[in-house]
Order: sequence, then structure tokens, then C-alpha cells
Amino acid sequence: MKQSLKEIQLLLIRLSIALLTYPVCKILFFIFNHSYFADVSFGNFLSILFFGLRFDISALILMNVPFIILHIVPFDFTRKRWYQLILKTVFLIVNSISILANCVDFEYYKYTLKHTTADFFDLIGLGSDISTMMPQYIKDFWYVILIWIALTVFISWLYNKTKAAHPKSSSTGGERIFSMFSFPLGKGWGSALASWLIFNSALIGILIIGFRGGLQLRPIMPINASEYVDAKNIPLILNTPFSIIKSFGLEELEEKKYFSDEELKKIYNPIRQSSNDSIQGSKSPINVFVIIMESFSKEYTSLGKRKSYTPFLDSLMNESLVFDNAFANGKKSIEGIPAVLSGTPALMNESFITSSYCSNRFNSLPNTLKQKGYSSAFFHGGTNGTMGFDAYSGSAGFDKYFGRIEYNNENDYDGEWGIWDEPFFQYIEKNTSQMKEPFLAAVFTLSSHHSYQIPEKYKNQFKGGEHPILKSVQYADYSLKKFFESASKEKWFDNTLFVITADHAGPSTDIFYSNNAGSFEVPIIFYRHNSSLKGVNHKTTEQIDIMPSVLNYLNYESTYFSFGNNALDSTQTGFAVNYINDVYQLFQGDYLLQFDGNKTIAFYNFKTDSLLKNNFLGKEAEKQKEMETKLKAIVQTYNHAMINNKMTE
Repeated sequence: MKQSLKEIQLLLIRLSIALLTYPVCKILFFIFNHSYFADVSFGNFLSILFFGLRFDISALILMNVPFIILHIVPFDFTRKRWYQLILKTVFLIVNSISILANCVDFEYYKYTLKHTTADFFDLIGLGSDISTMMPQYIKDFWYVILIWIALTVFISWLYNKTKAAHPKSSSTGGERIFSMFSFPLGKGWGSALASWLIFNSALIGILIIGFRGGLQLRPIMPINASEYVDAKNIPLILNTPFSIIKSFGLEELEEKKYFSDEELKKIYNPIRQSSNDSIQGSKSPINVFVIIMESFSKEYTSLGKRKSYTPFLDSLMNESLVFDNAFANGKKSIEGIPAVLSGTPALMNESFITSSYCSNRFNSLPNTLKQKGYSSAFFHGGTNGTMGFDAYSGSAGFDKYFGRIEYNNENDYDGEWGIWDEPFFQYIEKNTSQMKEPFLAAVFTLSSHHSYQIPEKYKNQFKGGEHPILKSVQYADYSLKKFFESASKEKWFDNTLFVITADHAGPSTDIFYSNNAGSFEVPIIFYRHNSSLKGVNHKTTEQIDIMPSVLNYLNYESTYFSFGNNALDSTQTGFAVNYINDVYQLFQGDYLLQFDGNKTIAFYNFKTDSLLKNNFLGKEAEKQKEMETKLKAIVQTYNHAMINNKMTE
């Protein structure tokens, strides 16, 4: 018995060595991203580390399953030096992978505001230039690699301090097979087997409880972190391996039944049709030009009430209809494109493009306008295949896709993502002029993406600001200016509705634009030369409102399916919905409601409480109930439409 207890003790000590790296990584994560959690005191952070152990232990056990199995096999050769070397190698491999995953989010978190999930590997499979960008990431974040190496060396050193237990005497016959647990419960095969089963069954039972996070009915999930902290601090509780494990192969949505079908349609109905109260465009066909600027936060423009880095866009807004209370529906490019072009928000951990629902039929701007005789093209200067945009553009109904291959001039390649914005915008203008009118053109820029490089000839022209992205934002804004200068000379210019927005908000050093409200704020701009589309509208809007707003402006008579609303309709109350860290968020007026799928967990007046410090859950019961009802209806509709392939009229 003494021998067997030593073996179990040894296993637990070695697992504890690996477990130690999880809170260490959380401390480093907190240091690297402190501006996002500025309201977390030292005492609160200590409690977060403690409660986070529940999630750390769960990830630790699953990651170390191969090591645990190899550690408890009941054969004599496990004492051999070669076997112990294999055991150590497996330990270091699986736990260095865990450490690396945690370390990656020291910096990657700034771009997504959540821990990495399994959809990261879908991006790799979609050809997201990982091999091209990896050297640049290593160059920019070399210190993250050093931390990973240092922690791996540290656990290797601690592991060497442990020693395998060796029995003082050898067993014979059948007992030798189970000599690992040869303690005095009687002699022979049966007693040795019984001893081994009893002790290891108890061990396995404890490990299963640890992996499940306790004895509750269902294993813990990321959303359980909301039991201990506000939604905005959930990333501090969780660890990256846990987020990846729990999201891997997970995105099979479940039907929600908050309301009956009849009740649901009265609360929220995604079937849209042009409204008579909309701002109407010309009765003749109008071209549509959608420009999606990479990472163009509201903060970077004059709308952000900070220093502006977009002088041209600011000047254009003076001649446009601008929605200054607009929100993105996701935190990634691969989530923003479907939101803007097909009115599909990202209300699950995986993007629509990479999800199991990507083959669903869905309404979009190109396939609805195609019914009215529109030609269409999608322009993105990135390497063809990046993030599946070429595949998405085809399924959305675009006639043509123009990428780096079609551009066919590597002299303008930025060396990382694709073609510089300035020359690619000129390429877009020339190709658009050759399109049959009426046309729909959609553009997604790339130069304001990490690593925020700009052409050498502009190094001294754009000075940037506190964050490295700001210099590339200035360059992208300049590229947009040059495009409008060229396009304004074309005959189609005056007969074109331009819509300008961002794919998602970019990184920030500002505490408001780093929280769960400000980090989703983007500009949404409607511009048409010499038209009545002017002014600033304070209605809450979102990316998925763009499609129904455009269709209404074009007097599109047919019904269609869209999760968004017509922002140009003054009779409608605006709202915005998004999803982060397994929490649904609804913005409406001055309020932000956070919902975990079962209950409301937070309610803020983010206009007077911009840092989301005062959760007044239950204090404005009527307004809270109204918003919770709406959000439930949206979630129920979204899940049902995705699961049952009912995203068209």
C-alpha cells in the first residue's frame, strides 16, 4: 500500500508542477492586458486566481491524459530509465503546448478580447497566411516566445526534482504484472489486480471530478466563469487551453424555446420588406459600393471624441449620413464580413464562414440585388483563400472575386498580407468602371492589419500615435482619399450609394474602447454625392443593419431574410447585438444587457457608466425585462434559422 500511495503521490506532484504554470500565465496575461481590466483590484485578482483553479484543473487533466495513462500502467518496465524518459518527454510536450496557448493570448487577446478558441485552427485551414505571418509575429512578440521557453525549462527543472518510486523487493509470477501496487492484501494475481483497480479507480474518479469541474450535473463550460466575476472579467478566470478544448467541435447550436412561434413573431421577425418611412433613393437603379475598412474603430475617427487619425473620412462624414452609435457584430474580420454583406451576426464562438452551418442558404446583398439585374464583385487584396473570403463571396452570390492573384503585380505586395491599400484601391476603381451598371462592389482593405506596416515612401508622412495601428490607419485613410479622387471623375460616381464601415474595432490603449461596450464601436456611414443623405443619427445601429438599410434605400420591393433592421426607418427603435466570452450582449439606447443564455447577468447604463462598473441588475426591472425579452427572441430566432437552414425568405 505504501508503494502504491507513493506512485499516486508522485503523479499528483508532477501534475501540480504543470498546474503551477496556469496561474503564472494568468498573472502575466493580467500584466500584459491590464488596461482592459483596470477596475480589478489586487484582492479581486487573488480571488480570480483561486476560483480560476477550477478551470485550470479541468484543462490540466484533459491535456495530460496521455501522461496520466502512461504513468499508471502496471508493468515492471515503467521503472526503466528509457520509460521514465518517455514519460518526461510526453509531460513536457503536452504541457509546453498548454503554456504556449496561454502565452499566445498575452498579445492576441488585444485583437479579439477573448481567449483563443478552436476556430483559430479553422483559420489556419482556410489559408490565413499563417506561414507568411508567423515570422513577423515572432519578430514583433519575441518576448512571448522567451516567456514560453522559460516556463517550459522551469517545469522541466522541477520535474527532474521528482523521482519515481522503486520497490525494495521484486515480485514473482502474476504479482509482477501488478507490482506497482504490490501491498499486503494477500498474495496472487487476484489480490494484486484488486489492489490496482481499487487505487486507480479512486484516482481516476478524482480526476474525472476535476475535469468536470465538480459534481454538478453538467461539466463546466466557459460561461460558468460568470458565477465568479462580471462578464467583462471572464477572460481573467479562464485559460486558453480550456477555451480551445471546450470550443473544439462544439458549435452545434441548440434550439431555444423561450417563446411559442406565435409569440416569437410578435417580438422579433427577421422577414424584412421596404418601409414607406425610409429615406428613399432614386426610382432608377443606383449602384452600391460597400467599403469595409480593416480595424477602423470609431475611436480613430472624429466620432471617437479623441484625436482623429482619419482626416479624409472625417471630411467625408460632413457630407454623409453618419450613425455615431454603431456597433460591430463580432471581433474578427471573418465575423464582420457576413454581418455587413448578409446581415448575419456572430452569435456563436465560431464564425458563420467556418461553422457547420456555412453551407446554409442565406440572403445577402449580392444575391438579392442579382434579382434586380445587378452585377457584383468582391475585392480584397489579400492572398486568395485568406480566411475563406473567396469561398464566402461565391456562396453569397458575388459574380467575381478580385484578390492578390487577379491583381498580378507583386511589386505592390506588402510582404505579409497582400497588396497595399493605395494601389489596390486604384485597381478597384479601374475594374469597377468596367462593370455593367447597376453594380454592387464590396471592398475589404488590409493595410491597417497587424503588423501595421506602410510603404517605405510614406514612413515620414504618417506619424501615427500611441498604438502602432494608428500609422497604418492614417495610410489607409489616405488610400481611401486617393480612391475617391479617382472615382469622383467616373460617370457612375454620382449614381452610387457608398457605405463605409469597419470589419471590427481595432486595438486601443483607451480604457473605454477596451471594454465590452467601446471595443465594439465602429463608424457606419452612408454617402451619396449631392443627395439628402446628410447629418448625424444617434440611433443605435449595427453592422447587420447595413443590408436592410441599403435595400430599403433602393426601394427593393421583395421580402427577404435579415437579422438586422432598416436603420433609415425613423419609426424603428435601433439596437445592436453581439456575443463575447459566451455572453450575449444587447445595446439599446443608453443600456447594455448581458445574458448567459439562461438569465441576465448584468445590466448597465453605459452612457453614464462608460467603464461598466455599476451593475444595476434588477433596479430598472421594466427596461431590463423589455431588453431581455428582445434578446431571447433574437437568440431563439438565430439558433432556429441556423439549425434548420431557414435563413432565406
